[in-house]
Amino acid sequence: MPKFQMRERGYSLRIFLSLLLISFAPRLFAQEQSSPSAPLASSQSAEPAECADTASLFTQTQQQNPQPQQSGQSSGANNSKQPGTKPTQQGAPAANQGSNQNQSTQSAGQQPKRILGVMPNFRAVSAGAHPPPPTPKEAFLIATQNSFDYSAFVFVGITSLIAEGTNAHSQLGKGIAGYGRYYWRGYVDKTDGNYLVIFALPTVFHQDERYYAMGEGGFWKRAFYSASRIAVTPSYHGHNSFNISELLGRGIAQGISVAYYPSKSRTPGALATKYGYAIGRDALTNVFREFWPDIAKHVLHRNP
Repeated sequence: MPKFQMRERGYSLRIFLSLLLISFAPRLFAQEQSSPSAPLASSQSAEPAECADTASLFTQTQQQNPQPQQSGQSSGANNSKQPGTKPTQQGAPAANQGSNQNQSTQSAGQQPKRILGVMPNFRAVSAGAHPPPPTPKEAFLIATQNSFDYSAFVFVGITSLIAEGTNAHSQLGKGIAGYGRYYWRGYVDKTDGNYLVIFALPTVFHQDERYYAMGEGGFWKRAFYSASRIAVTPSYHGHNSFNISELLGRGIAQGISVAYYPSKSRTPGALATKYGYAIGRDALTNVFREFWPDIAKHVLHRNP
């Protein structure tokens, strides 16, 4: 009996353990299946995150460090632009220097229409300028300007006063009446000389009687050049030619003056003196024209 009870108890214990095992087995099996899948799912979810981080890091790296091919292209583009810009930047100062030098040269030989606002300078051409030869109409206008400008009356008035004071032509008398006789004769001398030298003879001989300033060089070189223009003048073709218009024109003007000067002033010696005075006056006028821009700039500190 006791053995049977022990066996019965053993059976019952075995049945209980079997039932307990059967009841807990599905749960354990479910846990075993769920536990490996969880790390797998976490690893699978972690992989996209790591890929995303890797992709963002790669993108940042590309932005910070461009590819060599692109950098080469960009540097090539920059290099292709630089050769075009550098010569421009380097050439600009050279161009400015060249323009400044041209401006300084032009200002050094710039000839005004009037000297000191009084003396007519219509026949002068600035240094470096090459205008076309004057037409007969232009030459006539220049001769008219030189003859009937207000300064012409002042100039004749001064020279007539000097001639009357020195009694250059005693037969013309002294005082106001003598001064009047000097004045109208001097004015005729100047006027017919202007039309002969500036208009009539240059038109016939095709010569340009304007004064072309040198504007640069040594003093004696420029002085000789300007004074010698009474004997040398450009032709209509731009070649230097013997200035027959100046020399012959002043001679004809002195020949005309024989008709209205007193008899004592008609001698060859008197005519030669007047002729030399007219030629010398034109030579000194050219010298003064040549150096006037320098005098105005360096002595008077003003524009010509």
